[in-house]
Parts: sequence; C-alpha cells; structure tokens
Amino acid sequence: MTYDLNYLVLGSIFIFGYFLGSIPFGLILTKKSGLGDIRIIGSGNIGATNVLRTGNKKIALFTLLLDGSKGAVAIYLITIILPKVFDNNLYMVEFYQCTVAISAVVGHCFPIWLRFKGGKGVATGFGVILSLNLNIGIVALLTWVLIAKVFKISSMSALIAYFLIPILMFYYETEFIYFLSSFIISLICFVQHRENIKRLINRSEPKI
Repeated sequence: MTYDLNYLVLGSIFIFGYFLGSIPFGLILTKKSGLGDIRIIGSGNIGATNVLRTGNKKIALFTLLLDGSKGAVAIYLITIILPKVFDNNLYMVEFYQCTVAISAVVGHCFPIWLRFKGGKGVATGFGVILSLNLNIGIVALLTWVLIAKVFKISSMSALIAYFLIPILMFYYETEFIYFLSSFIISLICFVQHRENIKRLINRSEPKI
C-alpha cells in the first residue's frame, strides 16, 4: 500500500507524540509526594518499577497508568482529528496512528527535559499497543503479569511481552504498518533494557 505523505503533517504528528510522551510522570509524582528525585533512587529510571522502589505502591500505580495513557491519548486524538483532514482515508489515518505511537515511546525514553534520559518505554508502549490492537495488547499485558508473578523480575516480563508483540502483530494484523511500528517499539524497549539483559544473563537482575 502506497501512502501520499504530507511531510508537514508527519513532522507535526511526530513532534506532538514526542512531547506528550516526554511528560515525566514518575519524576513529577515522586517530587510532588515528597519522595525525592526518582533519578537518584534504585535504577535511576523514571518509570513505575523504579517508583515502586520508593515503597509507595499508590504513586507507582499512578505512574504506570499515566505513562500508559500518554501514548493511548496521542493515538485517540489522532484518530478523532485525522479522518476529517484526510477525508476518511483509513490507510493514512493508520499510518499516522503508528507514527504517533512510535514518537510517544521515543518521547518517554528520550525526553528533552531530562537530557534525553527517560524511561524504558514499557508502560507507554503497552498504552499504544492496546490502542492499535486491543486483543494483542491484552495478551501482552497478561504475559507481563504472568511472568512477573512467577519470576518476580520486571525486566524479564517486559522483554518477553515485547518479544511476542511484533510476532502477534505479524500474524493477526492485516496492515504491515502495524507490525512495523510494533517492531520498532519493541526494539526501543530492548535497547533501553540492554543493562537489564546483561544482568539477566549474569543472574544478577534484582527482583520486584
């Protein structure tokens, strides 16, 4: 399928998704709650797993939900606005949905506000995958929960879930762009977990 791209729209959508995804909810919530700077706690990550290391489960849950909502909201807004712009051209809308999905994850992982040192993209990625394909998103979430419950290692749970996502997209989504975007998001997730992968191999990865 060929796409008649409007590069101004493409750039605007990518920037929109990036800045929405770059909102560091973990850092904001921990500071507002008097828990200090999350970047000097545990792994130094701004995501929900590291927030959980503060001992405040409520703030960790809010971080998880808000980080997940960033990508979902971005896709939702694109889905509402773009059909009017492209005269209900489904293929173009899907392409830009995938664009904003990727940019939201990029924004979370590399936020300009934090010198490009952000999270690992797990929650934000789940948010966009759920929005692109609800069934695959649910399977991925259940996989994460199951592996986390059995092994109690967050990074292992995320890596297995994100390994499965592009495979499921390839087999169950008719549009190649969905597979491609899920592959890119999973690749970002794996790159952000490179230190965790080393610790998993060395059997030194801390448990939840």
